[in-house]
Amino acid sequence: MIYLENTELKIAISEKGAELQNIYNKETQLEYLWDGDPAFWGKKSPVLFPIVGTLKNNQFAHNGENFQLSRHGFARDKQFKLTESSSTRVSLTLDADAETLAQYPFLFRFTIVYEIHKNKLNCTYQITNIDVKPLYFSVGAHPAFKVPLEVEFDFSQYYLEFSQPETAGKWPITAEGLIDENPIPFFHSNNRINLSKELFYGDALVFKHLESSSIRLCNDQSKHGFLFSWSEFPYMGIWSAKDAPFVCIEPWCGIADSVLATGELREKEGMILLTPGQNTARTWSVELY
Repeated sequence: MIYLENTELKIAISEKGAELQNIYNKETQLEYLWDGDPAFWGKKSPVLFPIVGTLKNNQFAHNGENFQLSRHGFARDKQFKLTESSSTRVSLTLDADAETLAQYPFLFRFTIVYEIHKNKLNCTYQITNIDVKPLYFSVGAHPAFKVPLEVEFDFSQYYLEFSQPETAGKWPITAEGLIDENPIPFFHSNNRINLSKELFYGDALVFKHLESSSIRLCNDQSKHGFLFSWSEFPYMGIWSAKDAPFVCIEPWCGIADSVLATGELREKEGMILLTPGQNTARTWSVELY
């Protein structure tokens, strides 16, 4: 286990999947990350790479070959290497290997940087194409936050407040995990989602191209919550397992296959293209109070 610590936060990270294990605020004396109870969902903050969501028939085609790749890709199950470490900043890196090449025919370097400053945690995904051919990928976050944060409250006393009024529709997810052909109305120039267990009985809330760049978890009876911010992630998923005491805030560069998807990786919605030697980075952050 790897730890980051300052006067306000203590963070734990596993080298398996470079997955967050704890986000503890010393001043509030609250743990903000879900505890991973397998009765509901056994993960805490998996990293989604090199795809986000489900592929049609769990496969894709590239340069005339077919490849099998499971939901959300393989990074969450791989062992990352510690490549930089200090008390407040850590880098963990995953390089392509024989196992990844059998599922995904690209040479890549994927580095995740966690950094804390005061009561804020930053997470940056850095992807480098070390191949001699173009690299296609998606990447996304899946952190699960405890709701309620304090035992005296209920899940339904919390709400999500977006930084801007929204008009986006919700994209339904089929039983096969694919994105349906058309969205259904959801936001109506408002910026609030009241949390309820029933809200997630039909799987995640999936949005494209929101106006907002941050979401705040609020409870009018408590001063404690968090502000989650992202940039350059065009898709957003909000999810909880059935009747579970957590909510996931999931900024994505990429999205599950549409029911209309061709299966060609180059044509998959949300894929990012890197030329040989090119790199890119995406960052999300959470401020805990």
